[in-house]
Amino acid sequence: MISVCMIIKNEEKFLDKCLSEVKKTGWEIVVVDTGSTDKSVEIAKKYTDKVYFFEWVNDFSAARNFSTEKAGNNFVFILDADEVITEINKKRVEKKINEYPEYIGCIRQKNNYVQDGEKRCEIGSLGRIFDKRLYEFKGKIHEQVERKDGSKKEFYDVEIYTDHAGYNENEIDKVKKAERNIKMLLKETDDNGDDPYIYYQLGKSYYMIREYKKALEYFSKGISMKPDAKLEYVQNMVVSYGYTLINCEEYKAAMRIIEMYDVFAKSADYMFLTGLVYMNNGMLYEAIEEFEKAKKCRIYRSVGVNSYLADYNIGVIYECSGNKKEAEKHYKMCGDYKRAKDGLKRIK
Repeated sequence: MISVCMIIKNEEKFLDKCLSEVKKTGWEIVVVDTGSTDKSVEIAKKYTDKVYFFEWVNDFSAARNFSTEKAGNNFVFILDADEVITEINKKRVEKKINEYPEYIGCIRQKNNYVQDGEKRCEIGSLGRIFDKRLYEFKGKIHEQVERKDGSKKEFYDVEIYTDHAGYNENEIDKVKKAERNIKMLLKETDDNGDDPYIYYQLGKSYYMIREYKKALEYFSKGISMKPDAKLEYVQNMVVSYGYTLINCEEYKAAMRIIEMYDVFAKSADYMFLTGLVYMNNGMLYEAIEEFEKAKKCRIYRSVGVNSYLADYNIGVIYECSGNKKEAEKHYKMCGDYKRAKDGLKRIK
């Protein structure tokens, strides 16, 4: 019923682990190699005889669409080699596909990464399952699934969870990847004009290599186009825009985030960011109020914004205000979070 479609290039570090989990589903596996010089193809052939070759033309969508064309089933599940399925309910996935045959199925992807020397985790929703007769990929980089007839996309959630190792690169590889992406994204804007999603991806790429001024430029461009606030990438773009303003030390300008409150205050990520904005503008009571709101919100992308990270910032505010009792209380609520433990040592 489902074909798992992958494009690969020099993925021997991840591929065995990825495909061993996919094999357990019993679904067809289609692997398209775009020019590997390592053992990736050899590894792929251990799990499937549907291994194909595609000459790389600087176009991810072209490679993705080639992979779905080779699928023996109409419904395809797109997976990357640096992802591992950690949880899946195959029967419910297939049931959902039957219930929503013309929609796109969204999986949950966990990204582990290091930021400022701390381990962090983000959980995102990605459209990965669809009928190849109705949908195709568009965009040379950060490709998106779009309806072939140009009509509006609809989504549903499926019970598939993956771990993504793609953010665990060293600093040199991150910079190389970001620079490659920026070059391709700029070419995309030259070829196809303004696109808020491409501006979002440009902003993320510059943010990754700490070029915050350039990141701010592209996030601002994307937001100014007023894309649909219901889309997940738009919500992420607004939050990223706020963090970029803070990193640029433009604290007063960051108060613009508050103006969007009624539209975006539906996730703990946004409420947490609002708390940081207030905090950096010396509005400490308002900051605490937002961090407390974040703690009560169950919708989040970044792990910790509705728990230990919120409590840590509340603890910092109380510590700086001289209220050691409340600071101690909130630091203790952070569990094993190192910065909170350091805070407890300071106030003893």
